[in-house]
Amino acid sequence: MSDRILGSDTNFANLSDPLRAGEVALVGAGPGAADLLTLAAAKLIADCDAIVFDALVSDEVLNLADVGTDLIPAGKRGGRPSASQDDISDTLIELAGEGKRVVRLKGGDPFVFGRGGEEIRALASAGIAFRVIPGVTAGVAAPAMAGIPVTDRSVNSSIAFLTGHEVGGHEAGDSRMDWAALVQAFPVLVFYMGAKNLPQIAQRLIAAGLSDSTAVGVIGSATLPEEDIQIGTLLTAACGELKAASPAIVIIGEVVSDRVAWRGEA
Repeated sequence: MSDRILGSDTNFANLSDPLRAGEVALVGAGPGAADLLTLAAAKLIADCDAIVFDALVSDEVLNLADVGTDLIPAGKRGGRPSASQDDISDTLIELAGEGKRVVRLKGGDPFVFGRGGEEIRALASAGIAFRVIPGVTAGVAAPAMAGIPVTDRSVNSSIAFLTGHEVGGHEAGDSRMDWAALVQAFPVLVFYMGAKNLPQIAQRLIAAGLSDSTAVGVIGSATLPEEDIQIGTLLTAACGELKAASPAIVIIGEVVSDRVAWRGEA
C-alpha cells in the first residue's frame, strides 16, 4: 500500500516545511512552556490556517499563532463536557477538505496517551495528507524540570508509563492493571493524569506490596508559571495529604528521594 493511499503524502524535505493546502500536521505541544517546543512545531504553529487544540495546550504556545489563524478548541478533560474523538477527527477532515493548512495541536507527545494513532488512522482513511511532529512528553519533562530523573543507573533499568484514568474503583478486580506485576517489575512508575486518582493509585500499590514509605512526586502544570511540585510518600498520597491540581504527572520510586532542585525553589 502506497504512502499516498495512506494519506501520508511525504512530498516535503523537512518536517518544518510549510504545510500545503489540505494538509494536517499532528503536532506535539510539549509539557506547556513554549521554550520546549520543537523547531518544527513552532514553525508550523506560526504558519497555518487553523489550529485544533487540546485543553492541555498552554496560552503561551497558542500565542505563537499568527494573527487571523482560526483557533478551534477540542479539549478532552475528564468529567467535563468535551468533543468526542469522532467529532475531532471529522473536524480535521472537514478543514483539510476546505483546503486549509491545519495544525492539530496536542499537549505533550501525540502518541503518548494522546490518541494520536486514532487521528492519523482517520486522516489516512479519508485520504488526507498529514505529517507527525513528535513532542516532548510530560512524563519525562515534568520530573526533569523538577530535578527528578526518570531513570538513574543506581535505581532502575526499567520504567513504566501509565495512565491514571485506568485505576478503576478501589474494590479488587475492577482495575485493568496488574498492580502486583507492576510493583515487581518496575522500580519507577510514572502516571499521566494521575492527580485525581492519586489516593486510589497509592492504596493499590501499597496493597500490592510496595512500601508505604516509597517516595512520590506530584508535579502540576509542569513548566508553566503556576507549576506546583509536591513531594511525599505513598502513605501521604493514600491519605489524600499529597495532591496537586490537574493536569499533573505523578512519579513514584527512589529517584524521587534523590531529587535535586535546580531552579531556585526550596
